[in-house]
Amino acid sequence: MRGVANAERAPELVVALGRAAATVFGASRFAVGRDTRVSGPMLQAALVAGLSSHGADVDDLGVLPTPGVAWVSATEDIPAAVISASHNPFPDNGIKFFAAGGRKLDDALEDRLEAELDRLIAGGTPIALPTGREIGRIRSRPAAPAYVEALVASLGGRRFPGLHVVLDCAHGAAWQVAPHVFEAAGARVDVVANDPDGVNINDGCGSTYPEVLRRAVVELGADVGLAFDGDADRVLAVDADGNLVDGDQIIAICAIDRRQRGLLPEETIVVTVMANLGLRHAMSEQGIKLIETPVGDRFVLAELESAGLNLGGEQSGHIVFRDLATTGDGILTGLQVLDVVARSGRPLGELASVMRRLPQVLRNVAVQRGATLEGAAGVWSEVEAVERELGDGGRVLLRPSGTEPLVRVMVEASTEQVAQAAADRLVAAVERSLT
Repeated sequence: MRGVANAERAPELVVALGRAAATVFGASRFAVGRDTRVSGPMLQAALVAGLSSHGADVDDLGVLPTPGVAWVSATEDIPAAVISASHNPFPDNGIKFFAAGGRKLDDALEDRLEAELDRLIAGGTPIALPTGREIGRIRSRPAAPAYVEALVASLGGRRFPGLHVVLDCAHGAAWQVAPHVFEAAGARVDVVANDPDGVNINDGCGSTYPEVLRRAVVELGADVGLAFDGDADRVLAVDADGNLVDGDQIIAICAIDRRQRGLLPEETIVVTVMANLGLRHAMSEQGIKLIETPVGDRFVLAELESAGLNLGGEQSGHIVFRDLATTGDGILTGLQVLDVVARSGRPLGELASVMRRLPQVLRNVAVQRGATLEGAAGVWSEVEAVERELGDGGRVLLRPSGTEPLVRVMVEASTEQVAQAAADRLVAAVERSLT
């Protein structure tokens, strides 16, 4: 649930959500954390009020990355919630739940939660609420020190002394945890965007705006830069020359390293349909297989679990190491990248060169509400023509938006000019057929 805090996400709604969650989860104890937004304490208080009013005890974890909250949920086998809108601007906020064990909710549990919330909002008869000693207890319980320990332990005792890293914490949830983790791992650490004031989260910094980090890495002569988003569940990297290393390249680096060490089950990774064609080419050359899912980390995680695999993710830097965590974790991913750099003795730029990113053009085309690509013969005829011309050196993807009357057009090609020209043709075809 994301939206503008105190408007689309008013405290009254969040209290009701807490009550619904206490009813549907049926747990006696929850953990709740948040990022650094000014609306965070307000919405956290509302959610906690709803939970405790139904008799559930609540551990207030304070400011903690989303994957840190998932880690608490996993290690203590309790449901948890995070107050965060991830990479969105600061006026937005939201609530994300984890089932006991640190996993995202399945569809059936989500449906039950939504139905109970709808019932409460509509004025449905509340259950008999506890009073006196039966009201849930709330305790402040910072989990950051234990989470830092767990992250460093994921290295199996390895360290990278002398490696110089710059961290962009996006003025978000990673601002205290991330520096401690990388310092404990032996790195020399400089930090930017680590002075949150409640309104500067993701503001011209972090994984959505990596330019500040790129400049800082070059100016400071660092080996690697890491840019987190507001809740630190994703990360992008920067090499010593200031070049961006995106999620696809990070997956390629880690997949090759894990295959060499015998740690890549079935020699297979999971990516979404938006993964760059360059990743597909690089993995094919290395003998590594890919499984594709729809866009969304939940689909990646579901496929990893069903196929018994352990590495997958998205171009945005939301990467899952399923043998190390139950969800995407930007700090954990950053550690894994630096571990490869340290063990290989090769700079990040050289490691990333195993994959050549093809130019990728993305366009959003407004269409009539209710219009669908299915049966749009003119569109698919143009798609076939473009695909024939691109051959193996390019790729086309058209998909409807799940939330807006839009068709998303993506073209990859050998050059930016070819990709732009092909995208222009496809956008015109969609407009002719669906607007």
